[in-house]
Amino acid sequence: MDKQRFTLAVLAVLPLVMACGSDTGGDTGGVSAASGVPGVHWKVDSVTVDGTTRHVPAEADADLRIGKDGTAEGHYACNQFSAKAAFTDHHVELTHARQTLMACEPNRMAFERALAATLTDDSLTVETKGDRLTLTTHDGDRVQLTKEQDAPLHGTKWTITSLGENGTTANLPQQSKGTAYLTFDKKSGKVTGRLGCNHVTAKATVRDGRIALGPASTTRMMCDASLMHTEKSLLRLFDGTATYELDHRTLTLTSENGESAEAVAAR
Repeated sequence: MDKQRFTLAVLAVLPLVMACGSDTGGDTGGVSAASGVPGVHWKVDSVTVDGTTRHVPAEADADLRIGKDGTAEGHYACNQFSAKAAFTDHHVELTHARQTLMACEPNRMAFERALAATLTDDSLTVETKGDRLTLTTHDGDRVQLTKEQDAPLHGTKWTITSLGENGTTANLPQQSKGTAYLTFDKKSGKVTGRLGCNHVTAKATVRDGRIALGPASTTRMMCDASLMHTEKSLLRLFDGTATYELDHRTLTLTSENGESAEAVAAR
């Protein structure tokens, strides 16, 4: 097995007011740390400790996002983490880190230990150059990262992860996870996919942050009750207009009647 789950710690949101440093015009590309780093999804490329560089293992998630509210979150390669983040000029400090507790294959765990230790090593010097970010410790260890763009709406397989109604959201039942997805095709002006049980096709017109979805044309199979419940909820998004929001690899659809669905981009 690729992963053996032992304990899953609850990740708490840790609010902190961010102290934004001013641009000193130094040799960090002329960009203040606070102006280009927060609010961006950064994909970890490598970590260098004591002169030895480790690249992210294949199929591993290693990323970092520092919010504008003074929080940070991401993946070490195996586990998720959250922390407080504070900027001072061209430095950032990540403290009070918490992470989930899973065990992965040895090379992922070795990379994770090196990355976690480096990111939480007191103050890190921030250097940005184009879409690249380098975080360096006082001992010279460093993390190399690249800005990761939002997944495109069209052509991406969006796997439904949760459904909502009137402001409340719930994850899909275990039996339904991974069974529902949507793909928007720009050329044909249609959306296709699966609603949990049945496959679906409908017209989809995208304009100004909104998607006008036509009536759903579906196959007519009967499935487990949980799958049919998911399907019934998703069908309420069709034959109407929904707003959409893209955030990195997450898509949120919200219909005019308050129904919503959240989906993640397939890798």
